Amino acid sequence: MRHLFTLLMVGSLALSPCSMTLAKDAPTDQKTTTSKDDEIKAPTTETAVRTKHSVSVNGRSVSYTATAGTVIIRDDKGEPQASVFYVAYTVDNGKPEKRPVTFLYNGGPGSSSMWLHMGSFGPVRIATDSPAATAPAPYKLVPNSDSLLDKTDLVFIDAVGTGYSRPLGKAEGKDFWGVDQDVSAFSRAIQRYVTINNRWNSPKFLYGESYGTTRSGALADALQDKGMSLNGVIIMSSILNYGVRNPGYDEMYIGYVPSYAAAAWYHNKLANKPADLKTYLDQVRAFARGPYATALAKGQDVPPAEADAVARQLAAFTGMSPEYIKEANLRVEPSRFRKELLRDERRTIGRYDARFEGVDEDAAGETPDYDASDTGISGAFISAFNDYVNNQLNYHSDLDYRPTFGDIGKNWDWKHQAAGIKRPLQTAYVAGDLAHAMRTNPNLQLLSINGYYDFATPFFITEYDIAHMNLEPSLRSNVHFLYYPSGHMIYLNTEALQQLKGDLARYYDATVHP
Repeated sequence: MRHLFTLLMVGSLALSPCSMTLAKDAPTDQKTTTSKDDEIKAPTTETAVRTKHSVSVNGRSVSYTATAGTVIIRDDKGEPQASVFYVAYTVDNGKPEKRPVTFLYNGGPGSSSMWLHMGSFGPVRIATDSPAATAPAPYKLVPNSDSLLDKTDLVFIDAVGTGYSRPLGKAEGKDFWGVDQDVSAFSRAIQRYVTINNRWNSPKFLYGESYGTTRSGALADALQDKGMSLNGVIIMSSILNYGVRNPGYDEMYIGYVPSYAAAAWYHNKLANKPADLKTYLDQVRAFARGPYATALAKGQDVPPAEADAVARQLAAFTGMSPEYIKEANLRVEPSRFRKELLRDERRTIGRYDARFEGVDEDAAGETPDYDASDTGISGAFISAFNDYVNNQLNYHSDLDYRPTFGDIGKNWDWKHQAAGIKRPLQTAYVAGDLAHAMRTNPNLQLLSINGYYDFATPFFITEYDIAHMNLEPSLRSNVHFLYYPSGHMIYLNTEALQQLKGDLARYYDATVHP
């Protein structure tokens, strides 16, 4: 999900007390091979470094094993194609046939799973000052009382080219950097993990964030095609259709209006601020899909009186002026809104999380110079992971850990062979794949998790995409929505994280033991 182009230097951590003993079988062979130009290569054999820990969840001590290691995925000829890095947390003495296992990953394309790993449901998490910018090192890694380990084992997976995951042999980045190529790699990695850890009979879940939700849509169908039926797919901060962002289409502008309204509500830019955000956003949704969508559909032929009325109402909902909206032809780009909302305060708002505020050199500019919700937490997450994986998980590698890798996004192949469509699509549309997975596995439970202040993947567009999956009435009850007063990384708001953990606990209970 992250779009970092400069990685910050690793800082030291102020670690909270945490029990850890090194398992006897921890030091496994992690030999690396080097090419003629002395480029460091990933392990050519599967590795697993195990450490023992415990964490208190809901007042109960949970003993678990952390495994940092790699699986090797192979091509059709059985030749090693990539070394895929993962960190797994498994509760000690759990019964595989009853114990759920959840595979988690971020997106990008080009992001490691570090953000979910260090911020959400693992047994430890990085403490940040969100929505203020987190101060530099020393950082604080804390036991996570909101971990999901009381409900499911967790496996965080890094996409090939990110983290410590790398191509092997004759394989190159292009063999993995694409919609379908990526799904194939994750499908093989998950199957391999399940096989070597005897988890074929465990309840299984996918948990993707951002582009990770795009991956999940196609991956759920691909895994089921291989005989691995899932219990649930959890999509957080979702994008299931990249086509909506093409020029000439108005769905993007319509889809952002409720997010604009939520940001204006949060920053007190409404003339008469409603007390309840949820009720307020229901009103905004009705306007966006009604009068606003009708006006945009008329394009340049919208009558002036109608344009004036729509501009006034949109201004009332979003804190912008009617004049600014009309000058933008009723279509305000998200980056321009992020600059405009707090212009009178010489502030901008974040893209990943509109609660964050930034300061530009030029307050009169059209768009923000940077994303304060990115720069405000990146150093903490990157430093936290590097210190944690080396000092607590005891995993060491000569490779650089890549939180993100820009070459992936630049070289991504967006074509997708969608379920039920003969010709490959030129952009990623996976809502149809997810719908096909739900039809062929009518017990599959889909959970959509959304942040009100997310400007990267606005919740109203997610609602639109899911509403157009053409599910039969008998399957629509398998779709569930959750909303939180946070941004793209919902867990940055610790109160939202606590609420989300409780909601997920109920989801797992209902899905695994209906």
